Amino acid sequence: MSVNWIKVEKKNYMFTVRRQPIVIARGDGTRVWDVDDKEYLDFTAGWAVNNLGHCHPAITEEITNQAKTLVQTSNQFYTLPQLRLAEILVESSVLDKVFFGNSGAEALEGVCKLAKKYGKINRDGAYEIITAFNSFHGRTQAMVAATGQPLYQESFKPLIPGFVHVPYNDVDAIIDATSDKTAAVLLEPVQGEGGVNVPHGTYLSRVKEWCEKQGILFILDEVQTGMGRLGELFGYQIFDVEPDAIALGKALGGGAPIGAFMSKDECMVLEPGDHGSTFGGNALSCAAAFGSTRYIIDNNIPARAKEMGAILMEGLNNLRSKFNFISDIRGMGLLIAVEFDNEISADILSKSNKEGLLLNAVKPNAIRIMPPLTISSLEINQGLECLESVFKTV
Repeated sequence: MSVNWIKVEKKNYMFTVRRQPIVIARGDGTRVWDVDDKEYLDFTAGWAVNNLGHCHPAITEEITNQAKTLVQTSNQFYTLPQLRLAEILVESSVLDKVFFGNSGAEALEGVCKLAKKYGKINRDGAYEIITAFNSFHGRTQAMVAATGQPLYQESFKPLIPGFVHVPYNDVDAIIDATSDKTAAVLLEPVQGEGGVNVPHGTYLSRVKEWCEKQGILFILDEVQTGMGRLGELFGYQIFDVEPDAIALGKALGGGAPIGAFMSKDECMVLEPGDHGSTFGGNALSCAAAFGSTRYIIDNNIPARAKEMGAILMEGLNNLRSKFNFISDIRGMGLLIAVEFDNEISADILSKSNKEGLLLNAVKPNAIRIMPPLTISSLEINQGLECLESVFKTV
């Protein structure tokens, strides 16, 4: 008798996520199969995590070899996977130093600690960090406070102080919010969870210029935009700015759990004892991340994301011309949102599942499309065909 795994989940797992009623058993590239062996095109990629798709050899071989060699030692000792990963990230970025944690939220916690100590030393005790409305920076207590969405905050008030929220894509709002308490500005190059909101071309560069004038840190949350998703290895490269620090997560490990924050030497104020992590820089996760990062760079996967993203965007705009309930299509590279004139996202997800297509409802009236960066044009067209079939039933 087959096991009802959804029933097992309801009995044993905390109800904190509204899952789609699909039990995924295995994956390969852009495709996954459920326990009944039904095949799906995966246009979610583990929430923008599996940038090389499912079970890519560059990652699985690193994990397999590392698991046979060394899994965990703690940061009390040096390990080769950690140092190889640190080297390739520093060499491929404008940053000078890196610290590894276990997730994007942890990376953001670390970079905010760095900002507060920087403010303490260089800004006469400044501790506030300016973030944007509709941002998303994670679900730890501090990052819930940093996130500019009341939806995630209401149940956890009073919030941890020290974060000031302003409208996204509004430089003047940042200027007006800056005070002698301000230590840093923290922004996403493109807001992901907030609805895939793309700033105008000069926004980030003008914010950077303001931060330099004020002597405050310019920090970018690259947890979702990093590792090639927008069409460059890092999102800041798209907008031609140099951040003082960034946070990475999601796709860094190619599916293995890892996060990192990076900074320039001149603002790296953390000292021994200021920060740490038992599993941060874990040998197994670092091996996976190195394999993924090395492959992304050597095979110019960001350029592929840009190319495939243009094909996907063109196909989605063709659908928009056919279905008048599509009110907007926006995004960059292979991070795209389709917005509707009413709250039909849940219905579209349910019907897409039946068609064999996995999507993400980023808002009640918008879906987010973030497939593996290795997706083919054929798979994009198959996904567009599924979407058209679903839209005809709405």
